[in-house]
Amino acid sequence: MLDTSKPLFIAVAEQLEDGILDGTYPEDSPVPSTTELSTFLRINPATAGKGLNLLVDAGVLVKRRGIGMFVAPGATDTLLRRRREAFTEQYLAPLLREAEHLGIGPAELARMITEESPS
Repeated sequence: MLDTSKPLFIAVAEQLEDGILDGTYPEDSPVPSTTELSTFLRINPATAGKGLNLLVDAGVLVKRRGIGMFVAPGATDTLLRRRREAFTEQYLAPLLREAEHLGIGPAELARMITEESPS
């Protein structure tokens, strides 16, 4: 299911990224076409195409003329690096700022995280 809290083309791109990261679409394998995506997700083909092109621009997908779109070599590493950077910016940096504001040091913060961890 698409995340409707963001523009649909971004949600399409993120759904494909998730498929690459979980192995549904291994590197050098084809991804669904614009038509397949738009039919399956019940969205405008232009929106599906925009999501695919976003990944082409990021170097995650490559176009093979007359054949379709394929997962680029190194796409998994690219996506992991990009998502880790986003994780740091969106979650870790604010957590560290708030911990500092509350006087929670690194050791105590690590202990708190360990205690809350499900594993």
